[in-house]
Amino acid sequence: MSGKILVIGEVKDGALRNVSFEAIAAAKKINPDGEIVGLICGNGELTPLGEEMVQYGADRVVTVAHENLQNYTSEGYGQAVMAVIDEQAPDAIVMGHTAIGKDLTPKLASKLNTGLISDAVDIEVDGDQVQFVRPIYSGKAFEKKIITDGLTFFTIRPNNIASLEKDTSRTGDVGEKTVDVADIRTIIKDVVRKASEGVDLSEANVIVAGGRGVKSAEGFKPLYELAEVLGGAVGASRGACDAEYCDYSLQIGQTGKVVTPDLYIAVGISGAIQHLAGMSNSKVIVAINKDPEATIFHVADYGIVGDLFEIVPLLIEEIKKLK
Repeated sequence: MSGKILVIGEVKDGALRNVSFEAIAAAKKINPDGEIVGLICGNGELTPLGEEMVQYGADRVVTVAHENLQNYTSEGYGQAVMAVIDEQAPDAIVMGHTAIGKDLTPKLASKLNTGLISDAVDIEVDGDQVQFVRPIYSGKAFEKKIITDGLTFFTIRPNNIASLEKDTSRTGDVGEKTVDVADIRTIIKDVVRKASEGVDLSEANVIVAGGRGVKSAEGFKPLYELAEVLGGAVGASRGACDAEYCDYSLQIGQTGKVVTPDLYIAVGISGAIQHLAGMSNSKVIVAINKDPEATIFHVADYGIVGDLFEIVPLLIEEIKKLK
């Protein structure tokens, strides 16, 4: 494919999400010789973030700063991104398959009258043909899609395509574009965060997830400690959320977050099909359950049959010794 690839970065709490850098790597995969143009929307000073995108492989970056872009709204970001697309006329567009990406990209595709391949987990290049691999049927199978005509527009699942090595010596132009972001019908008065502090669940390399077997909110405390010593995040099954052991922001599964960490530790999770849909593509799965017949063991790489309240503290102790 030809020419210019627009990578839409995503800012969270004043920093770029890792998937923004993974999207640059995905752009390089589809065309190693193409011009990678980053795009960052927000409010305030965005130049340092643009410079970081350059260090991860972008050739240049366009920033759009406006008070109406302080928080994400599909109207505000839609206006800003469309203005940049019209000006840059890219041959391809890529963004992370995040909550914002899932909301924004279909609207952009509709305005551009083009197709959209969503949730790609891999990109295979065979000569001039680029194939996008994406899971279907709740991750039970994979399909390969190609774009035969028009704009190449796709989103990538976080934590699947490795970002390029950061090179602090790389330089590129970071320019600001002025866009009059107006007529916003949605006004965000306040943002209430329920997610746990620390590592972002959707981008964590290590996840410790609890199910009904954890028995209580108190039972989640050892899981938080295990996640902390591993530098990971805590997740949960829907059953644990329904039982009010934890907040729904931690839910992993078909109706929650889809995650693909390097290590997934399932603690007291039976393995309902809806939960497996959200984590079965994890690179290594460790299951801890007192029921040897639990479904989770069918997808686990390693299984420990026993009482989680005895096993988890032992794991924490041993990992601390190793560190």
